[in-house]
Amino acid sequence: MTTRSATFPLTGTLAGHSVRRLGYGAMQLAGPNVFGPPKDRSEALAVLRAVIASGVNHIDTSDFYGPHVTNQLIREALHPYPDDLVIVTKVSARRGNDGSWIPAFSRGELTEAVHDNLRNLGLDVLEVVNLRSMFDVERPKEGSLEAPLTVLAELQHQGLIRHIGLSNVTPTQIAEGRRICEIVCVQNQYNLVHRADDDVIAALARDGIPYVPFFPLGGFTPLQSSILSDVARTLAATPMQVALAWLLRRAPNILLIPGTSSRLHLQENLAAAALNLPDDAITALDGISDRVPK
Repeated sequence: MTTRSATFPLTGTLAGHSVRRLGYGAMQLAGPNVFGPPKDRSEALAVLRAVIASGVNHIDTSDFYGPHVTNQLIREALHPYPDDLVIVTKVSARRGNDGSWIPAFSRGELTEAVHDNLRNLGLDVLEVVNLRSMFDVERPKEGSLEAPLTVLAELQHQGLIRHIGLSNVTPTQIAEGRRICEIVCVQNQYNLVHRADDDVIAALARDGIPYVPFFPLGGFTPLQSSILSDVARTLAATPMQVALAWLLRRAPNILLIPGTSSRLHLQENLAAAALNLPDDAITALDGISDRVPK
């Protein structure tokens, strides 16, 4: 795999598997604010089947999406699963009756979450479980993850989890986690604008650990969005396709999980893998993070 390739080979390692670098995130299959049932259940099931039919073999989910909604849809649409499909889930939150996100870090809550994921996905063992840090719901915040990671490591020893990853974490927490157990992936917010993890991505790449960014279009100012749209227009592409293509080029260990509840948008997202970004487009895109109005 090499970032110099114009077509960006779509393979990378995740938990010992060969997975396509463009995967699929199931979060948007749930209702508004990732709470409740989907607006169109039939389309949600059709999207999941189209994901597999398109050759995607990496799906990101969680049982707190809905809650339970996305995992139950995945099971209904895809079980029994293709042999090469890697389903990555995450734990450490639960949902209030009002749809709020509530930290769920205790031993009992984490154990229950793992069993909920197993049951709703119809699995005997979870391939990858990401521990999402919940010291701040929206962004990484310092705090020790030793206690919850120890619980997951024990569940791994029991055979309920094969591999462990981290989400919404700081470099300090990544280092702490790697002292406790093997960390096979890190999932944080990162895109053309939010580039705080540049050094993290490089460090993980040196050790062959995948980095999985979420919110590829999150947090743009109008000016930054305008630059992205202008680049997309010159390439006859959508802004999302350009943002995804830039991420694929950014580092060879980046795996993407764009989400959608539409089959049309799914195919548009997957087409980003074939988008060739010329040097002038790269220059404009690389400068977006600096274009913040003073």
